[in-house]
Amino acid sequence: MGSQALQILRQGVWASLTGGWYVDPHQSTFSNCFHLYLWIFLLAFPFLLYMALPPSLLVAGVYSAVVAVFFTAIKVVNYRLHAMFDLGEIVEKKQASLTAEFDLDHESLQESQENTLMIEEKAKPKQYYRFWVLPGKWLRVRYDRLALLALLDRNRRVGENVFAVVLASLVAFLGFLLLLQGFFRDIWVFQFCLVIASCQYSLLKSVQPDAASPMHGHNWIIVYSRPVYFCLCCVMIWIFDLSGRSGSLQPFSLYGIIIFSAQFLLCVRDVLIVFALCFPVIFLFGLLPQVNTFEDRLKTMWLFEHILVFIVLFSAFCGLLLALSYHLSRQSSDPTILWSLVRSKLFPELENRNPEEPPVEIKDPLPDKLRNSVKEILHSDLVICPLMAVITFAISASTVFIALQPALSVVLYILAGVVGFITHYLLPQLRKQLPWFCLAHPLLRSKEYSQFEVRDAAQLMWFEKLYAWLQCVEKYFIYPAVVLNSLTTEARTVGQNHKETHWLIRAFFISVAGMKLLRSSFCTPSQQYVTLCFTTLFFHYDYPHFSETFLIDYYFMSILFSKMWDLLYKLRFVLTYIAPWQITWGSAFHAFAQPFAVPHSAVLFVQAVFSAIFSTPLNPVLGSAVFVTSYTRPVKFWERDYNTKRVDHSNTRLATQLDRNPGADDNNLNSIFYEHLTRSLQHSLCGDLLLGRWGNYSTGDCFILASDYLNALVHIIEIGNGLVTFQLRGLEFRGTYCQQREVEAITEGVEEDEGCCCCEPGHLPHMLSFNAAFGQRWLAWEVAATKYVLEGYSISDNNAASMLQVFDLRKILITYYVKSIIYYVSRSSKLEEWLTNETIQEALRPCLGSNYVDSDPTFNLNIDEDYDHRASGITPSSFCMVYLDWIQYCNSRRQTPVTCERDSPLVNLCFGLCILGRRALGTASHSMSASLEPFLYGLHALFKGDFRITSPRDEWVFADMDLLNRVVAPGVRMSLKLHQDHFTSPDEYEDPMVLFDAITANEEKMLISHEGDPVWRSAILANMPSLLALRHIMDDGSDEYKIIMLNKRFLSFRVIKVNRECVRGLWAGQQQELVFLRNRNPERGSIQNAKQALRNMINSSCDQPIGYPIYVSPLTTSYAGEHSQLRSVWGGPVSPHNIYTWLISSWDRLQKGCGAGCNSGGNIEDSDCGGGSTSISTNPAVHTTQSTPASSLPQPHITTVQPSMGLLSSLQRTSSIQGLLGQQLSSSQLSFSSSVAPPPLPGPERFCPASLLESSGHRTGQRAGLGPGSGLHYESHFSKWSFSGRKGFNGPASTEGEGAPLQTIRTQVRRLSIVVQFFKKIQKYRYSRSVSTL
Repeated sequence: MGSQALQILRQGVWASLTGGWYVDPHQSTFSNCFHLYLWIFLLAFPFLLYMALPPSLLVAGVYSAVVAVFFTAIKVVNYRLHAMFDLGEIVEKKQASLTAEFDLDHESLQESQENTLMIEEKAKPKQYYRFWVLPGKWLRVRYDRLALLALLDRNRRVGENVFAVVLASLVAFLGFLLLLQGFFRDIWVFQFCLVIASCQYSLLKSVQPDAASPMHGHNWIIVYSRPVYFCLCCVMIWIFDLSGRSGSLQPFSLYGIIIFSAQFLLCVRDVLIVFALCFPVIFLFGLLPQVNTFEDRLKTMWLFEHILVFIVLFSAFCGLLLALSYHLSRQSSDPTILWSLVRSKLFPELENRNPEEPPVEIKDPLPDKLRNSVKEILHSDLVICPLMAVITFAISASTVFIALQPALSVVLYILAGVVGFITHYLLPQLRKQLPWFCLAHPLLRSKEYSQFEVRDAAQLMWFEKLYAWLQCVEKYFIYPAVVLNSLTTEARTVGQNHKETHWLIRAFFISVAGMKLLRSSFCTPSQQYVTLCFTTLFFHYDYPHFSETFLIDYYFMSILFSKMWDLLYKLRFVLTYIAPWQITWGSAFHAFAQPFAVPHSAVLFVQAVFSAIFSTPLNPVLGSAVFVTSYTRPVKFWERDYNTKRVDHSNTRLATQLDRNPGADDNNLNSIFYEHLTRSLQHSLCGDLLLGRWGNYSTGDCFILASDYLNALVHIIEIGNGLVTFQLRGLEFRGTYCQQREVEAITEGVEEDEGCCCCEPGHLPHMLSFNAAFGQRWLAWEVAATKYVLEGYSISDNNAASMLQVFDLRKILITYYVKSIIYYVSRSSKLEEWLTNETIQEALRPCLGSNYVDSDPTFNLNIDEDYDHRASGITPSSFCMVYLDWIQYCNSRRQTPVTCERDSPLVNLCFGLCILGRRALGTASHSMSASLEPFLYGLHALFKGDFRITSPRDEWVFADMDLLNRVVAPGVRMSLKLHQDHFTSPDEYEDPMVLFDAITANEEKMLISHEGDPVWRSAILANMPSLLALRHIMDDGSDEYKIIMLNKRFLSFRVIKVNRECVRGLWAGQQQELVFLRNRNPERGSIQNAKQALRNMINSSCDQPIGYPIYVSPLTTSYAGEHSQLRSVWGGPVSPHNIYTWLISSWDRLQKGCGAGCNSGGNIEDSDCGGGSTSISTNPAVHTTQSTPASSLPQPHITTVQPSMGLLSSLQRTSSIQGLLGQQLSSSQLSFSSSVAPPPLPGPERFCPASLLESSGHRTGQRAGLGPGSGLHYESHFSKWSFSGRKGFNGPASTEGEGAPLQTIRTQVRRLSIVVQFFKKIQKYRYSRSVSTL
């Protein structure tokens, strides 16, 4: 413990103060002396220059030039030495010789303190490197790489070395420039030189690990943090000093505070000077993030997000502002999906070039789904944005906002407050599990709330529809009206005061504030109504003289409220965590720190305010009651992406797969279920949030999903208008004791608690008791929903040992194994090739002998049903006696059966493969298949594909490896499934037809594979209905085999909302403890269970290697357009294609209505056939009777022709007469079948020319086109015409093939038009007769 504390003081505290220099007793004397002299040079050189020479820019230039040359020399030598270690050859010195070269000997340097380069003569052999200085001149270097890494940090690329030299020169020049300006006096000159030296020294030997480092080991990014921050600080000091002394800026007053004045700028300069002097202490506590995190923070800062040029034409400006805000709110900050869409359109050949992803049989549907969602959003914005701009322009130009003032403003503010209160407070509270922590049950319950087990997807309730529509009204009507109203009134005020000097600044602020409010209302409307109401009450009624404009007031109030919410969450976390009646001490330090922290409560409050202002986590030190402030983090918190990657056969060596797969542990195999859960959330999360199923939410919120075996933390990263980006972290299935206690805490109910202080008087009906209500208020989490439904897999595992314990059960498995091999042989498309293969037949010819017997020791009377005890082995006769009927039945189910007599090649091939398969099982079982453990080992080896052919009699199988891959391997896997089904119906599979159909059904609906096979992951992600695997578990001394069965179903989760500041604080504490303080204790007190804060579950979900989640997903974006229930409420996207489809379908319905209305006795409902074109698919293409089977009907000739656009348009125009033919022709059901007339499609495909150009054999009946079709038919909206088999349509013209396709089309179209005109005349004649009768 003492040595660890000294190490932390040396490498942590002292190194952070000096920039990286400390004395390391484990390193050589030369290394420590080099570091000391280097540090003294960097500290004393600028100090002596400043004290000895007169101040001038020439001195600053000389100083920066010397530093540049010095750093260049060190970096070049270091880079070349590492290149020598990488590419150089080791030379061995075999005999003594007086060399004229220099030796750079690490051992000699360590032994001698005076000499570093020496001429030496040694008799014993030595190894060294040649370091070439000049052509023909080189140095002997016996310095190893580890010693060099301890001496200097390595920069792997040339660009890094150049950047380091430039940074060192900038630090020297800018720092000395501030010294010349006279900003520092007395001791502060030395302090500032120390800061300069620490920034420069960190570029040579940095602090590792730094207090702000998020990772173990060497962090090359943290090297540049000090010099970059120093350069930024020096530049800002110089700029503020220059601006303050110039006096050219006009002061600008905002809320009574004069900014941009000389005093204000000089005050900011002085603050930055003090900040620069405190650099050692700031980096000691890690208050500044590493430089790439700071860069990402700048990209997302509000000051840089909302820069917009104020447009002179105000109405056009309002329209563009609203449209631009809407479009930006719909876009994710992650451009990878958009780039994927662009790449798929412009560079489709690059889509499949990913060497890391092996080719699998099942395609991952997620990339196409994401691209379609982005494309759908872009198409919708293409219509909505111009429409919003035009409508906004028209409303602004109408001066309605000016004419209705001031009543309109008051009405809009009240409407926004009332709708926001109902939508974001009242409805979520009524849907909570414990409304207001007083009621024991939610008042608005979902249909699944009372169900014990969820069977179907979640039902859409009326209050969910109300919640969605209120959000829609709020986002798209109320808040845009509020912003436009404020913009109109305030722009008029600014225009009247345009003579003032600061009117442009005020106009700029109004524009930025308008975009801020619009984007916030589009993305997160739940946080707007409180801010808007408070801004209105405070600046309109309490302190109206402080008001600038409403938009500016709202802009700054939104920032203030976000900080206040952060402060409230931090205080709740701290008070909940250190409450004396529920604190759990994880170690002796916790017991000491608890009373010690009580007198420092005021300091704790100040820290909470400071961390809320700068958005930094407030983390407990070593998990105790003492809190410190960390540095600013991004929303996703971690600066690196530690996304877990599943280990399977595609990324491991073959030797490890065959012996002991490193990815065979439970955590790696179970991680796929969290990956599938991520896909399910990607499909439904955004829609469920918009329906209010998770309650209120905001950016950075954390939720825990808990079910029977899945426990995951969902972190909301970004919220947009119709999109949510999240990250999922899956915990272990079999968690620790602490994790299980916390899982019990979030899953148990408190409705039965009847306590009140120390007694149990009970509680009112449907109300919580006093103790339960009090306890729920002192938790850092709350239950948001108890029955949240997601699609997932139910996991059942059966112990294979219990299923194969006795010989009879093993005999059943072997029997199914043999029958499965026979099934796959008979179903193979290469059977004829195998039966005619000379190599295979020659190897199997001895099996045809009447006295042939295979007496391999593998075969056993106890487990082989066809074992001949008289011959002490398996003979062809005994084999045929058991399996010949099955072979013949499987052969009869082939499309082209082959000969399968007793001595036929098929039976002989089946016999040879069955013998080979059983011998492979015996070989894998080490010929000890009579024992259970070897038998299970061999079965698992064959199940994962480890077939070892050791007998010379089985080498014939190498003639075609498909015999193993397509017959024997799937036979092993299918036999396990059949054996499992045997327990439910023992006698069912004795019928060959039932067994054959069962195997066929399992092939179609189930994947049976080893979990290490990449196809297993692909099948789960593609939502395969059922999967089966055999898992070998070797963990904690246990060695067992389990049969894993997965069935896709709907799972019920309990949604727990966790205080986000609790999560951020505990994560920051773990990072500080493990990385900076180097606490390696796996049972440290900071990860012990604390039910009030879920400390163990949250700390376990940290990114690896700080935490230990079994799965961490990448940042995943969920889109609202993929949610079917939300689409049923809001409708689909307003895209050009959907508008075109709606117009065409409306025109069709109008035509049908007019046609039906013109007929006597007709009505629109009858003519519509149920609405739209969906009724077309209800008419069968071919009518058959029960006495005439469909197979006996004459098959028309099939002709393949390519459509022309003129023909297609002419065929589409025939739909205009369909309404006139319906009622008269429906009784006769006249129809004709033609290979020319395209079958009409439901929905938009019928009128889509692109879909008409497609032709595919298996989708002919679903596409509109002139592709190949058997009995293609032309259906009107009311009836079918059929002239099936007529010579004019299916006669000689259609049998000419592809010789004259265009002439065939024209001829058939001409005949079709004649028939259409004929029926049109009949309709006209009947219509005139009916009119004359009337």
